[in-house]
Amino acid sequence: MRANIKTLGLAAAVLMAGATFTQAADPQAKPTIVLVHGAFAESSSWNGVIGALTKDGYTAIAAANPLRSVAGDAAVVASVLRSISGPVVLVGHSYGGPVITEAANGSSNVKALVYVAAFAPETGESSLSLSGKFPGSTLADALTTTALPGGGQDLSIRPDRFHDQFAADVPEDEARLMAATQRPVAQAALAEPSGFPSWKALPSYAIYGSEDRNIPPAVMNFMARRSHAVKTVVIQGASHALMVSHPKEIASLIEEAASAK
Repeated sequence: MRANIKTLGLAAAVLMAGATFTQAADPQAKPTIVLVHGAFAESSSWNGVIGALTKDGYTAIAAANPLRSVAGDAAVVASVLRSISGPVVLVGHSYGGPVITEAANGSSNVKALVYVAAFAPETGESSLSLSGKFPGSTLADALTTTALPGGGQDLSIRPDRFHDQFAADVPEDEARLMAATQRPVAQAALAEPSGFPSWKALPSYAIYGSEDRNIPPAVMNFMARRSHAVKTVVIQGASHALMVSHPKEIASLIEEAASAK
């Protein structure tokens, strides 16, 4: 009798464990939002967006972007995607656009891509080639370089130019902190050609500012049209750092992508 009770207890535990697993992988659950920062930024640039998403019941993860190479950075983000059992909305800012475009390839749980003032490259295109497709970027004149030990260069924005160049609609005190904590990007990463564009297989959304001085708005309009974006939002007067200056608008678009059927 005691053996039968033990067997029944074990069976119940197995059933409970199965129920728990099923609940965690419930396809009806809200997607996890994975946010990928770009060059000259870091994960805390998403803080305002994460706050808005969390308030609305979403789980958000700001993935670390090494800013070393598109393929290598995408592999790091893809490892984050593999750790998530349910659906994901993948969001990229600036150079984070090519990274999410590559990371989504082979990641079956990604349901949508959101490009936040970001590059959405076609095969063979790079951040550098796209940024020069239309006039308007003033980034080159604001950059400073640092030689890397193994060769090549890191690029960062000069602190005295950061506010006007990157974050003109962010308060100056906050922009000074952003300048001090910016992460440099390897020049080679910006020149690296992209692979298959996952936006051809996944629904994409785009949001950018009309006063972006890093990526010309005409370039972002071109990319959004080319990718047949489900929705494109242009924030009048917004800078390249619109995830800091307009987090609620970005969170709203992400939630729209997350709730789409």
